[in-house]
Amino acid sequence: MALVSDLLGKIKPSPTLSLIAKANELKAQGKDIIGLSAGEPDFDTPDFIKEAAIKAIQENQTRYTAVPGTNELREAIRAKFKRENELDYAVDQIIAGTGGKQVLYNALIASVNPGDEVIIPTPYWVSYPDMTILAGGEPVFVDTTAEEGFKVKADKLEAAITPKTKWVILNSPGNPSGAAYTREDLEALAVVLRKHPHVYIMSDDMYEHITYDDFEFTTMAQVAPDLFDRTLTVNGVSKAYSMTGWRLGYAGGPVDLIKAMTKIQGQSTSNPCSITQIAATAALNGDQSFLAERNAAFKERRDVVVSMLNDIDGIYCPTPEGAFYVYPSCEGLIGKYTPDGKKIESDADFSAYLIDAVGVVCVHGEAFGLSPHFRISYATSVDVLKDACSRIQKACAELKDQAQAA
Repeated sequence: MALVSDLLGKIKPSPTLSLIAKANELKAQGKDIIGLSAGEPDFDTPDFIKEAAIKAIQENQTRYTAVPGTNELREAIRAKFKRENELDYAVDQIIAGTGGKQVLYNALIASVNPGDEVIIPTPYWVSYPDMTILAGGEPVFVDTTAEEGFKVKADKLEAAITPKTKWVILNSPGNPSGAAYTREDLEALAVVLRKHPHVYIMSDDMYEHITYDDFEFTTMAQVAPDLFDRTLTVNGVSKAYSMTGWRLGYAGGPVDLIKAMTKIQGQSTSNPCSITQIAATAALNGDQSFLAERNAAFKERRDVVVSMLNDIDGIYCPTPEGAFYVYPSCEGLIGKYTPDGKKIESDADFSAYLIDAVGVVCVHGEAFGLSPHFRISYATSVDVLKDACSRIQKACAELKDQAQAA
């Protein structure tokens, strides 16, 4: 009898985490590697947040808390939703978990029955399909295009909904594309969703505060208040507050779902770290002015990367509205040959070539369900990004077509 569950055979390790590990391994071997695969800001956690955590440790606030989070944290989350999103949740409609990933996972485990379908627009964050499978559900992929802004359109959503549909997942701004849904985009999707009252909306807003060019962020329950009771609004402190390692995500949603998620959390991890909860409370209640300065830095980086990649024959890089990723197409390079005669047949081949040829680690588009693309995280300095893009330019210039390679 096998020790490992058969279910594990249906999922794969996180490609992004695997590539981060590979980059670190190559660096440890002394190789000149630029890693652009990590989805975390390079900025430090703001001092006022760290100081709140240090004080909490000194005051021995290190005990178990209520499973869904302390009242202080959930009140801070309530206030954030009201202040920034015009959403009015009661405390029992809010849960905090060990990162946004756990919150999303618990929601799917708590709600999905065998055979239920979860609509996932592509390109998608790598964990959505595997979480769905672990919950016993069936991922239903809806492809988007660069021409559509990598956003699912109303007609495609309508065509994907069946009597088995339980959830549709909307991630805005999105990982890996950086695409963000406007109010008008969400209103168009809401028209479709009103026709199908059995469908729930999972709104992953983790990159809410990282947007550019005067983009106005809105979320589904805000745009369509009549869908409030069918929407789980998920967020966290990882990206905006540079707290990826602190592990704190949260959500507001229907009372019955939050209770079910709390039950699952109580039998798995219990409460999030007590110190992290205090730090997150400080983050949500504190001065938010630093966000604009950091977004200005991210925008500068975005513009450098988009410009340098678009200078490459065979690559097209759309300009994202948010997050800190670009998702360029490498379709114009498929079929070309590397200097040692290997044919580039996929975005995975192209990404592998960049590692081998110039030491740049990015994530192939296949990992996000939409090829031929690749994802670059620009959450690093402008100098590093210029170096990386120059290397990519060099690597692409050395590719040959079939006649030249013969």
